[in-house]
Amino acid sequence: MHEILQQAASNAMATGPTILVQCMKIERPVDVVKATALSVDDKRTVLAAWASDFYAIEPKPAFRHMPGTPEPVSIDEVQMALRELDRRFG
Repeated sequence: MHEILQQAASNAMATGPTILVQCMKIERPVDVVKATALSVDDKRTVLAAWASDFYAIEPKPAFRHMPGTPEPVSIDEVQMALRELDRRFG
């Protein structure tokens, strides 16, 4: 299972972060920060994608909903997770 997750993480830009979210049962951006199976670079990739307009909810542009997560989260929550990642790993 670990090898599958690592391969998915390596291809996150090509395959999209939704594969990682679904495989790892990630529900909130902070779960990405805490994920031990992902490298720091992979965590940044997932969080940056989550923050992108690609996952924005059209009537509520300040919210992002990545498939595989239970509910939308605010862009502020995603940015907070990115700051926490920077704080922990520089």
